[in-house]
Parts: sequence; C-alpha cells; structure tokens
Amino acid sequence: MVFSPPPIKFGTDGWRGVLGADFTFERVALVAGIAAQVLRATFAGPGRKDRIIVGYDRRFMAEDFAQLVAETVAEQGFEVWLSQSYAPTPAFSWAAHQEQALGALVLTASHNPARYLGLKVKGAFGGSVGPEITSQIEAQLSQGLKPAPQAGEILTFDSWPSYCQALQAKVDITAIRRVVEQGQLQIFVDVMHGAAAGGLARLLGCEVRELNSERDPLFGGASPEPLARYVPELLQTIQTAAQQDQERLRVGLVFDGDADRIAAVDGQGQFLSSQGLIPILIDHLARHRGLGGEIVKTISGSDLIPRLAQLYDRPLQETAIGYKYIADRMLGHEVLIGGEESGGIGYGSHIPERDALLSALYVLEAVVESQRDISQLYQDLQAKTHFYAEYDRIDLPLASMAVRGQLLDYLAQTPFPQIAGSPVTDCLNIDGYKFRLQSGGWLLIRFSGTEPVLRLYCEAPTLERVQAVLQWAKDWALSFA
Repeated sequence: MVFSPPPIKFGTDGWRGVLGADFTFERVALVAGIAAQVLRATFAGPGRKDRIIVGYDRRFMAEDFAQLVAETVAEQGFEVWLSQSYAPTPAFSWAAHQEQALGALVLTASHNPARYLGLKVKGAFGGSVGPEITSQIEAQLSQGLKPAPQAGEILTFDSWPSYCQALQAKVDITAIRRVVEQGQLQIFVDVMHGAAAGGLARLLGCEVRELNSERDPLFGGASPEPLARYVPELLQTIQTAAQQDQERLRVGLVFDGDADRIAAVDGQGQFLSSQGLIPILIDHLARHRGLGGEIVKTISGSDLIPRLAQLYDRPLQETAIGYKYIADRMLGHEVLIGGEESGGIGYGSHIPERDALLSALYVLEAVVESQRDISQLYQDLQAKTHFYAEYDRIDLPLASMAVRGQLLDYLAQTPFPQIAGSPVTDCLNIDGYKFRLQSGGWLLIRFSGTEPVLRLYCEAPTLERVQAVLQWAKDWALSFA
C-alpha cells in the first residue's frame, strides 16, 4: 500500500502534521518558501525590510527544520534572521514587528502531542496571519518554488533580549522582585519541557522554582498543554508547600510548549484555567492600571467576562475560536485584552499576539498589588458580579475522520431540542455549535482542525451539572463510533 499524506491545510494557528508522515522536509520547504512569498506580497512597503524571522521551539528536530526553512527562504532572495536558540513563539512575533520584517516562520506544534511538528506564520504586525493569507499559501503550493535571481543571506540573532525588555517595560518588575526576595511570595512554574524554560527567571531576575525545565521531545509522555491533568507534579509541589507554610503567598504558572498559552495554580494547589485568569486580568488592567479599550473573547469564554465588561462599561466582542480572530480585532480597534479558553491571552498595549509570559507577569503584579491569592481574586469578582459557575472541557478522541464527518452532518441537520434534560434556548454556530440551556450555562461542541478529536466545553451553575452535560455529550458522540 502506498501512503498518501493528507493535503496541507492550515488550522486555527498554522499547519501541523505528524513528523515523518505528512510533516516532512520536502513539504516544509515548499510551504515555507511559498509562505515567504505571500508575506512579501502582503506586507512589503515603505519602511519594511525584505526580511523573514525564523524561529523554533524545543520539539524533536525543530532546529533542523528551522535551518531548512532558513535556507529555503534565503534561496528565494530574502534576508533571513535565524534564531540562535529556542524561544517562545511570541518572541518571534515581537521580532517580526520590532525589526520591520515581513513576518516570521516558527517551527512549533504548540500544545499538540510529541509526534507532531508544525509551522506558524506570523505577519509583519507581530501576530498570526488570518485565513485570507493562509488560503493564499495553500492555493499557491501547486505552483512549486522557482529559484530567485539572487539568493539572500542568513543571519543569526538572539530573540530573547529585545523581547524581555519589551515585557519588562509593561509591569512593575521591581515590586514583584522585592516581594519575592522578602520571602512573601513563592513562584512556581511548570514549563512543560517547552520554550518558556528559563524565561520567567530571566524576566524577573529573582528566584523562580521551575519544573520540567529539561528538554524532552516526548514531554514526559503527555502533551505540553496547560491542563490540570498534565501538571500533577506542580499541583502536588504547591500543596506540599502550603502544608508547610500557610502564611506565604504562592503562585503556580503553567506554559504550553511554545509559551503562548497559560494556566495557573493557586496557593493551595488548585488549578485555575484561563477561564479564571482572564477575569482577574480584566479587573487588574481596567480597574488598577486604568487601561482603555474593549474586551474580546472567543465563544468558549466564560459568561463572567461579559459581566465584567458591563461592570467596567467596556465594549465586548465575541469571535470564533482561534487567536487570529482576536488579533484581527486588535489591528483595527483599541483593545484592552483578548483571550481564549485554551489559555491564549493578549493585550492591545503590546502586539496582537497571545503571550503566556506577559500574562504571567500581569498575574504576578495583580497578586503583589492586592496581596491576595489568585483564587481569592477570582472569588471577589464572582461576588462583585453575582455570577457563580463551574467549567470543564473534554477532548474526546474519535475513531476516525469519517466519524468526525458523521457527527458534523448530524449537528448540521438535527438541532438538539434538549441536552441532559434541559431545553435548548439558543444555538450559535459561528465555530462549532454552542447550545444555551434553560437550566443555565451552555455546551459547546466543536472539532479539532488537525486531529480526529471532538472538543466538548461546558459552563454551568454547579460542577455536578457540568459533568452531567459533558457525559451526555460524550455518550452522544460515542454512539456514532
């Protein structure tokens, strides 16, 4: 049997594939060369250099693919800045913006399992390009690459210093460092063997207890995604520290494989996803820092976010899932914060890119300023808005892409009249299917763009209700297997 790789398709942020199967040297060289040409056609202009940034994370062979991308793009006549080492994806987005480049090509598969690698395409503005650009890349792949009249050159650079300097200018680093050095705050961070390794300590210049710092292309047998089930060591470490010392503030931070997504752990070792962090950050930036702009959320974001937008008299925009949609909004409007349930959070005062390290600094600043645990900050906001809810999510592997198609067909043709015993009051289908329930809360059903995986999201008044709704949705999906 002859293996035929699937077509090259861009998902919510980049093209990803299984190493050695559909993600191969030949295909990556083709995509990178075409992507560079499309970036030139889109962003070339006065003050813009014919330059492409190339970076990578710590995945298996990421640096080898980055070298190939650099060589391919240089052969197309571009000046290439190739990173000297791994770095967070947001650092390369910043470099594209700061160095007047046409954009950046980053070798990473973000939070995907170890067998994947991918290519993210960033625009000159410092964020993920939209569907109109990735569609052009896909459409031009069949044309192949033609040699340029004159090859460009490859220069190496260190992406960390300029990036760190930009982030440090946005928060009170001195105040955070002082509280840590005085022994009032302990910072724990799980970098999940990824590109954030060493980053927070570099930014703060003080003690940070870092877990899973070493490079491990297998990510300890898990996925480098900031979910509670993947960080048991961090949870246990903070719980132990809390038993030994109840007085000291402590914060745990979790970064995904390329450091553009974040989650946190409170001082008692309880996990807090971005569904809790985004409200805390809205409050900190709007009320304490007095920053302006609207709030942007994806459809999977908590209903607490609209409550806070109303509380602080801020416009609210809701988008499909994928940070590129938030970035698009940032390019044309004043935005305070844009966030997605999966941990991607960005700020209009920076570049239109999600950034886990910048989010971590803002979280730490909020804790230091308030002298309160992050769970206490979240509970304060619940009380202030009179909104109480629980949230959870299931990623359900499907038997095949064919089953995925059957589920999609069913959802398109057969609306649910009720879910887990509660009548459905509304259905939003801008990205998957989001059902609002008469009993309170909602269920979102959507599909991964790169894997046969069904994603089920639920927010409801109680955790028991969340689990009941998710189990109902899981049973429904598995009935198609």
